Amino acid sequence: MHSSLEAAVNEWHASVNADDLPRSARAVSDPVVVLGPKGAGPITPSQFAEWVTRSGIKLIPRSWHPISERLMVVEEDATWPESIQPTRVATVFRASNGKITAALRLPDLEAALELAFICREMAATE
Repeated sequence: MHSSLEAAVNEWHASVNADDLPRSARAVSDPVVVLGPKGAGPITPSQFAEWVTRSGIKLIPRSWHPISERLMVVEEDATWPESIQPTRVATVFRASNGKITAALRLPDLEAALELAFICREMAATE
């Protein structure tokens, strides 16, 4: 695993799970690209931090799948304030300069790995 990518992903999880708005905003780039059940697109670090608090989500990493120097898929157990049990999800992370530049949450590991491989191939052909 690439240490700067791993450090950025670990900091993203730590800031989200701590519900720390300033720390969450510092963990991502401006803008950061997000994907989730309510849509996709670029948002500001403050919008990301607001989402962390509004959603109340906690994401516990369960498995790490490095894809390239800048891409990693992390399978996670997600919980929300109204959760009775965790839901297994997977997030495609892209990082640059120690910050997460994209966090694309998908419903399962297979879908996340497929998207990550497509992203890797697209980047390789630029």
